[in-house]
Formats: sequence, structure tokens, C-alpha cells
Amino acid sequence: MKLIIKNLGLTRASQAIVSDISFKLQAGEALIVTGENGSGKSTTLRGIAGLLPLNAGSVKLLDETGKQFEGEMREYCHYLGHQNGMKPALTVRENLDFWQKFCGNADMTIEEALDEVDLAHTIDLPFSYLSAGMKRRVSIARLLVSDRPIWIVDEPTAGLDAHSVKMFTNLCKAFCAGGGILIAATHLPLGIETEKTLEIGR
Repeated sequence: MKLIIKNLGLTRASQAIVSDISFKLQAGEALIVTGENGSGKSTTLRGIAGLLPLNAGSVKLLDETGKQFEGEMREYCHYLGHQNGMKPALTVRENLDFWQKFCGNADMTIEEALDEVDLAHTIDLPFSYLSAGMKRRVSIARLLVSDRPIWIVDEPTAGLDAHSVKMFTNLCKAFCAGGGILIAATHLPLGIETEKTLEIGR
């Protein structure tokens, strides 16, 4: 599997935000996206994930034979943005059950995913009862309940303590070791051997 981004360009209100972004990632590789606030990191990630229309360039996902995957990019990736994407009134179980059914390709059970983020005891609590750090960890568990080959994450460790940051980096390492492709906007190095960097706004 190979992800090819070529001459990517995105605009907002007719103003160019990012332009001429190109890179390639093989299965098992990670890209760390850096840049100053307002440089366009989040816009870039959303564009790659298929959540914003491209003004220029292309995003292609190829299989091992070089054939392009059919369908939209968003069908093959998990996107975790600044918002956790959970309904406050629903329980942790109900939220993760929704995402597992929505994304398909069930991988871990909800119980197993919560074990991975040390939150098994919260499964029947309303999401709104959780602390900010716990909410973020539940949103990370969302990446685990459905099998998708690409993770695109925007400041994924915001609100996490040191122990939880280490937990997340270990999950990222395991994901890449299993052949996944990771794109992360973060100021923290993840310590992945295949880690590349892209600075936006230079």
C-alpha cells in the first residue's frame, strides 16, 4: 500500500491556505506534520482525509500492485480532529458502538479497545461525565474498534497526561508495525522508526 500526495492545494474563502504539498508514504510509515498556529496543518489533514475539497493536486492510495483503491479516501482512513466526535448524552459504549458500525470492518471489540486506553471501567458512563483527558482517550479508542489502513490525527495528545501520551505513542508504533500509515499533526515526536516530517508554511 502506498499513499501519494501530489501538489496539494487548498483554499478557504478564495484565499490559498496551503499549496504545492507533495509526499509519499509506504505501508508502515508515519508523517509528522509541523508548523506555526494558523499555518494550515489542520486544513491539510482534512484535505487529505477527503473532508475538504482540493483546489489543486491529488490524493491517491495504491495497493501493492500499483492499482488505485476505488471509492473516496475517507472510506480508508480514520480522522481524529480537535473535536472528539462523541455525543455527550450517550454512554461510552453507545458512542463507540455507533462509530464501529459507521466505519465498519470491526477489529477490536469495544471492551478490548477501552482496555487499550485504560478506560474499561467507563464503558457504561455517559460521555459527558468524563474528564477532558478521559474523553480524548475514548476518542483514541475509536481508532481501534474499526480496521482502517490510515490514521490521520490532529493534535491527538492534547489534554493527555504523560502516561496517556506514552500509551498513544505505543498504539501508533503498533499500528505502523502492522502496516498502517499514520499522518499526525503534533509537536511531540512519536519515536516511530519510519517517521518522516513535513513542515507547513515554509
